[in-house]
Amino acid sequence: MPQTPALPPVPRTAAIDRFLAVVERSGNLLPHPATLFFVLTLLVVVASWIASQIGLSVTHPGTGNAVEVVNLLSTEGLQRIMAGLVTNFTGFAPLGTVLVALIGIGVAEHSGLIGACLRVVVLNAPRFLLTPIVVFAGVMSNMASDIGYVLLVPLAGLLYIAAGRHPILGIAAAFAGVSGGFSANLLIGTIDPLLAGLTQEAARIIDPDYSVNALANLFFMQASTPLIVLMGWWVTEKIVARRYPDGSYGKGDERIEAISASEKRGLRWAGLATVVLVGLLLLAVVPQDGALRLAGETDTMRSLAPFLNGIIALVFVAGGVIGIVYGVAAGTFKNDGDVIHGMTKSMETMASYLVLVFFAAQFVALFNWTQLGVVVAVQGAETLQAIGLPKIPLLIGFIMVTAVVNLAMGSASAKWALMAPVFVPMFMLLGLSPELTQAAYRVGDSVTNIISPMMSYFAIIIVFLQRYDPKAGIGTVVATMMPYSIVFFIGWSALFAIWVTFGLPLGPGAPLTYTLGG
Repeated sequence: MPQTPALPPVPRTAAIDRFLAVVERSGNLLPHPATLFFVLTLLVVVASWIASQIGLSVTHPGTGNAVEVVNLLSTEGLQRIMAGLVTNFTGFAPLGTVLVALIGIGVAEHSGLIGACLRVVVLNAPRFLLTPIVVFAGVMSNMASDIGYVLLVPLAGLLYIAAGRHPILGIAAAFAGVSGGFSANLLIGTIDPLLAGLTQEAARIIDPDYSVNALANLFFMQASTPLIVLMGWWVTEKIVARRYPDGSYGKGDERIEAISASEKRGLRWAGLATVVLVGLLLLAVVPQDGALRLAGETDTMRSLAPFLNGIIALVFVAGGVIGIVYGVAAGTFKNDGDVIHGMTKSMETMASYLVLVFFAAQFVALFNWTQLGVVVAVQGAETLQAIGLPKIPLLIGFIMVTAVVNLAMGSASAKWALMAPVFVPMFMLLGLSPELTQAAYRVGDSVTNIISPMMSYFAIIIVFLQRYDPKAGIGTVVATMMPYSIVFFIGWSALFAIWVTFGLPLGPGAPLTYTLGG
């Protein structure tokens, strides 16, 4: 790849550029997310002291008991903070699930399996189906964390050149699928257990025994996938293609490497391993006496509890086994050391995440200890009840709030760690399930990713564009991706409203409603 030129100055004359300048400046004023959680933790401690001094309390609508704010600046509070520093971190629900899932996926990624699968998809796409297949590949790439950004997006540019189309059009379509469709998928990825863990922690502010599984939004995600593909296809061909018409970029000498013989051999063996694993899974799940079902349980969802609780283990096993089979057959894994190296490389990318989780865990734990979450939830729910806003407008409003917050804070997990302890309990008191609140959050978090300068891969997208347009900058990305963002917001919110109206389940064992004490 040629040397990256310096970012050119972006004119600030258009309204959208002036707006982005404000967003960029305000976003840059925010500290690192880890620092932000540290500051918020200190504010929680101070707020607990203030609230306890003024005697702030509410009546818990579920138990009828008075809930008073716990003062963490007391002797007992300070002792609890010191004693819980380690266990807050090690017991943080999303930590273990994300790390375990990533180890398995890391084997598949570093064996070359995921990259080969993406190249097979895009290289075999008929020209008229090129765009929907690229968008679909972008959506599906999210099951392997962020590989879509670093592999599929630049690959799509090369693919469009080979097809005689403008490479920026391919980059836009891939970016729309990878980032704008971040919460749509046919399968689960590493973000699902992470968000489910945060949702569960927040739900337990109201219901200490509430459990949220990693498949909580699977059905809604699966239904969202064809919608995102269709909307991304329409925007690419009807709006963005007018700015980057066919034939407006010379073919150049860039090519995509074809799948080699060793990679084909690896894919064949990986396919066989997948069939075997799926067969074994069906034998364990379908029969009433299957190994992953509760014996003697007549309720279907309850009988599947071992399967649902073991999703992360299944992701780990599938990623590891299929990745190893591919690596051995393709020759990318020579010995067990190569496999361990793949796992290690995945863990290396989690260093900043571990630091962030440490501070986020302290914030969540202290926020729960103080009972401030219950107080805010009860008073917020009473206010919303007094306003009388219907359920669907309330949830669409929450999607809009999330979409706006996403412009200044790009990390999906960091935002949810901040928002979940407030909105999940509040909506539970209004009769809305934690899984439903999480689904609404995921829609809002996805639709503005592609126009948020705070999104971690935004700068990389600019670099990819500059490969074909040296003058490209922030305004270029936003102007190109804004139509996707608007259409995704409208279409996805409409699907969400329809889903809620008809009372469709969000995922296995994931209801739309919540009843206190139920």
